[in-house]
Amino acid sequence: MAEERRTPTQGAKRLYEQAESQTAEAMEQLVGREGFGELLGRVTENAMALTRVGQGMLDMGVRNLRVAGREDVVRLARQLARTEDKLERVLQEVERLEQKLDAQTSELGGLFERSGSGGGSTSSAKGSGSSSAKRSSSNGRSGGRRASRSSS
Repeated sequence: MAEERRTPTQGAKRLYEQAESQTAEAMEQLVGREGFGELLGRVTENAMALTRVGQGMLDMGVRNLRVAGREDVVRLARQLARTEDKLERVLQEVERLEQKLDAQTSELGGLFERSGSGGGSTSSAKGSGSSSAKRSSSNGRSGGRRASRSSS
């Protein structure tokens, strides 16, 4: 008799629990099949394809507006990195050649001093001084460049 006198709330709760258990069982059966995995794979493929199409359309719209797009910026960044690397190699070679020139200039200065000609010694000192001034200014430039590059 207690079962016959259920309140509407209890009846609704019982129906809800029954529907929930039946739905859970049906979902488990659905997910357990191979077809569900295939369907999920196709949905994922289609979503990715739509994303690619959307990005392509967006890139085309930006290109038609004559504004730099993502591809343009990436291409320019790569080109800039290559140019910086080449410039760094050129600066290193210039420094190496300056050191070689300084070594040869000091050798020639030593030869002039040994031979006893005073005029040659003065000119080699001037040449050596100007070469060191060039080197120090060059080192200042490349040092500043390296500092700015490391802070970026």
